[in-house]
Amino acid sequence: MTSGGLGPTHDDRTIELLARAAGRELAVDPELEREIETVVRGLAERFRRPYSEFESGVRKQATLPEGGVSLGLAGTAPGILLQTDGALAIALPGPPGELQRIWRNALERPELEAVLARAKNPSNRILRFFGLPESAVAGVVAEAGGEAEGLEVTICAHDLEVQVDLVIPAGAEVQAQRLTDALRAEHPRALFAEDEQPVEALVLETARTRGWWIATAESCTGGLVSARLTNVPGSSEVFRGGVVAYDDEVKVEALGVPRAVIERHGTVSAETAEAMALGAGEQLRAEIAVSVTGVAGPGGGTPEKPVGLVYLHAVTPAGSHAMELHLPGNRDAVRRRAAVSALHLLRRLLTHNEHRHV
Repeated sequence: MTSGGLGPTHDDRTIELLARAAGRELAVDPELEREIETVVRGLAERFRRPYSEFESGVRKQATLPEGGVSLGLAGTAPGILLQTDGALAIALPGPPGELQRIWRNALERPELEAVLARAKNPSNRILRFFGLPESAVAGVVAEAGGEAEGLEVTICAHDLEVQVDLVIPAGAEVQAQRLTDALRAEHPRALFAEDEQPVEALVLETARTRGWWIATAESCTGGLVSARLTNVPGSSEVFRGGVVAYDDEVKVEALGVPRAVIERHGTVSAETAEAMALGAGEQLRAEIAVSVTGVAGPGGGTPEKPVGLVYLHAVTPAGSHAMELHLPGNRDAVRRRAAVSALHLLRRLLTHNEHRHV
């Protein structure tokens, strides 16, 4: 299976190379060409461009290796299935949503069903941690025996989260359990999930079980926390809204931050973050509120308040918590890491309160 390289431009070479590898000639599929043309004519009309500009690209995307079968279109790119003696190739689009749609079509093909029927699928397991370096996780994996017994272990870090993927073939179940137990025991507070559900979904679900509304007040992150929360289907049942208070006047007028707090402690301060969170909860009538204020860079830092300094504050009916962070990276990285840290602050506070009430 491949993903990507199915587009209309010269650098989309997957089909050409697939044909070369299979020793097959390339030819335009007339039916597929008409199908793609219908889609592209709509695009040409929308952009008010002549169809002739798109015609060569349509012909390229309708060109298949001899014996190749279209799996349907995702946009203008068709997924392709090609069976040769002893091998089956499936070319899927690159964008995840398009790939998933065409993959569902591929699963209905008898050629793929026959392959999957013979396959011994390994099981898999996921463990996700927050606030740890990759090395801390890798060390535990190594001490627990690593990839013994055929177990495959992948460790991936992104924006302060570390995901461990275990691919467990038959016979490796004992080693997988040994490694899982070791990671749970060594980093119990950092382990926040054993599935792919994002932290924002965990926050929303915990708030939903309590019947609490969530609000945000953001400065340096410019709405990234709100964006992640509202990216989850059903978030409107829990998320009340957010205020992007970039300018100090907005902090004062929209969130009710006392002007004296900003003058005394500065925009980037624990005190301002606290006032922002309290103001968001009050103004938006939400039981839960989280705020972010900091120096994202590349300019604006001082020796006392350098680039990467971020203050968070979260409040719930059961308590509140503040955090001071010193985040590495460029402007984009600081903003992303501040947003994910705010979500994890909410998660920890809600989970702690939930356990305490139980």
